[in-house]
Amino acid sequence: MTAVTASPRRRRSAAAGWIALVTALAIVALLGTTLVFGGWTPRDTLDPESPAPDGTRALVRLLEQQGVRVVVARDLAAAERELAADRGTLVMRDAPMLSDGTLRRLGAKARDTVLIEPRSRSLDVLVRGSSLAGVAEDRAVDGACDLPVARAAGPTRIGQLFTPGADVAGCYPADDGFGVLAWGDGEATVTAVDGLSVLTNRALPLDGNAALAVGLLGRSPTLVWYVPSPADADTGVAAPTIGDLTPAWVTPALVLLLLAGLTAALWRGRRFGPLVAERLPVTVRASETTEGRARLYAASRDAAHALDELRRATRRRLVRLLGLSPRTPSKHIADAVAERLGADRAVVHGILIDDLPRTDRDLVAASDRLRDLETSVRATLRTERTPR
Repeated sequence: MTAVTASPRRRRSAAAGWIALVTALAIVALLGTTLVFGGWTPRDTLDPESPAPDGTRALVRLLEQQGVRVVVARDLAAAERELAADRGTLVMRDAPMLSDGTLRRLGAKARDTVLIEPRSRSLDVLVRGSSLAGVAEDRAVDGACDLPVARAAGPTRIGQLFTPGADVAGCYPADDGFGVLAWGDGEATVTAVDGLSVLTNRALPLDGNAALAVGLLGRSPTLVWYVPSPADADTGVAAPTIGDLTPAWVTPALVLLLLAGLTAALWRGRRFGPLVAERLPVTVRASETTEGRARLYAASRDAAHALDELRRATRRRLVRLLGLSPRTPSKHIADAVAERLGADRAVVHGILIDDLPRTDRDLVAASDRLRDLETSVRATLRTERTPR
């Protein structure tokens, strides 16, 4: 038997497998690092430049068609700068990274402030102690208030409900709350509305949503749409990242998983290079391999497997003796032998196919029967070839 060195194709396959494994580990490490040490926020939800269903670009285009100049400010400094230049309408989502004082200062710079994703803290700070009050059913609700914008818009789909604070007007009543809150002191007004249910590209065409949105956001020639950023956090109240919010054991667990994956790759991976150091053929005598396999069968006490090997070799020789095709099924070989010898088909099938040895004694007896059967076939052939 000759051992052949690894082919170039096999070496290329092994190298490609290593490259794929290293790439997968790098991707897992990158994702883990991003989740643990970084922050991720969706940019589509209520974003004024997003065309996604939960974005608000359609409303921005509608306001621009009405002559409103829309300025998108993606940091606090830009929003304050624009409001200082032109005291118009301020639109902003919930900003948990800003302190109460910063929220009041920013709201005071605008003539009209519209909260499109109000939470309990921003309602308490900017809308005189108002609070959240549940969610309304998905249906149109009448304004039922004296607010001109609500009377002009008519029935509107609302989502989040609010409980008004002192001197705060509530519109679109449903259940135990209101869909829109409005408060003003003569110099500035603050309005709260659920932007996901009224302002988004998906919700804008429903009922009177578009009229209500344009009426609330289009009261001034300039609209500053402030998109809060984690970088706007006041000193000492930085917005927590996912790494800050996850338990302390997450980072060690990810590192341990990466190390386990690398260790498994090194353990199970195939080494590079040929299996034989010298590029020379290695010849092993057939008798040695036969004896080695026989010892393995004997050690495992697998008599049935050993008999299968003997039967396979016997059937190959019988095929050549009888002139049959190499692809002839075993049962057809047994039928041909039985017909040749004039023997019982069941007996021949048992010798060549069916009988199963249970002990070494049965294996020896089955081997003798195979030898006798092959000898009988050879004898019939010699008889035919002997001249009369």
